[in-house]
Amino acid sequence: MRDNKAIIATTMGDPAGIGPEIVVKAMANRDIQALGNIFVIGESDILEKAIEMTESDLKLRPIHHPNEAQFEYGQIDVLNLENVDTSALRYGEVQAQCGQAAYAYIQKAVELANEGQVNVIATAPINKESLQAAAVPHIGHTEMLADMTDTNDPLTMFEVHSSRIFFLTRHLSLKEAIAQMTADRVHDYLLRCDQALQQLGVDSRKIAVAGLNPHSGENGLFGMEEVNEITPGIERARADGLEAVGPVPADSVFHQALQGKYDAVLSLYHDQGHIAAKMTDFERTISITNGLPFLRTSVDHGTAFDIAGTGEASAVSMEECLKVSAKYAKYFTNI
Repeated sequence: MRDNKAIIATTMGDPAGIGPEIVVKAMANRDIQALGNIFVIGESDILEKAIEMTESDLKLRPIHHPNEAQFEYGQIDVLNLENVDTSALRYGEVQAQCGQAAYAYIQKAVELANEGQVNVIATAPINKESLQAAAVPHIGHTEMLADMTDTNDPLTMFEVHSSRIFFLTRHLSLKEAIAQMTADRVHDYLLRCDQALQQLGVDSRKIAVAGLNPHSGENGLFGMEEVNEITPGIERARADGLEAVGPVPADSVFHQALQGKYDAVLSLYHDQGHIAAKMTDFERTISITNGLPFLRTSVDHGTAFDIAGTGEASAVSMEECLKVSAKYAKYFTNI
């Protein structure tokens, strides 16, 4: 039944991973399904197997377009791409057909979002090695979404409980990441973080920048990156009217944000922010990709090949992903 709730396209993820089963488990939760008008893009046979292994009472309802979906509890509206040879599928293994299938689900979701058919894309995990085996020209979701929407450098934000974490650099070696910690980049990212928070309806936007070196360098005693690049970038952002502070030592800034002292933290490199978020609550760390023409949310864990196909995977992260989708969907009126 249609209403004014957000339309959320949920991709199934890598068919050989835990994506199908956590999607099924999330959709079996009445409270989750009530959050929005949710349908799944994937492979019906794989989802049927996931229903069996999770001992769910859900039924699949095939659709060809979101406007055919009924969004009723007890069933999953599935846009079936029929792109997996299930007889050859091996759970928990890298397979080219699974990388290609996962890529196709994302392509379809973006196509529908670009056409204004959905408000939000929520993604289950994909596997980088499977993508590589399929010769997919992108290493992960963010890179795919950037290419498919012609978006330059989308901005990743984690949300976990009351804290939000942005990333100045992501998939780079630490040496390469440090080389990119320039005053210009810090300034630019603070502006973009502020804009992203505005888009998400956040009125108070006090953003702290994490330090790189121990104790944020102690004025050059433990390194000059803060003195030469990071602090000047923050000062330029403040001159533009932003409430930016720091650099704040990384061993305390994330805890302070969780306590409400800051509305967001700009992490300088991948593991700095990832460790902080996942130590806070691994399963409830949700990734939001900002700067796209639509809202995209994702679980922030992998395909868990070691338990794929067993029905043991926890759906907490997928459920939280859909909660965050519904929470922010009202700020994305592309439909």
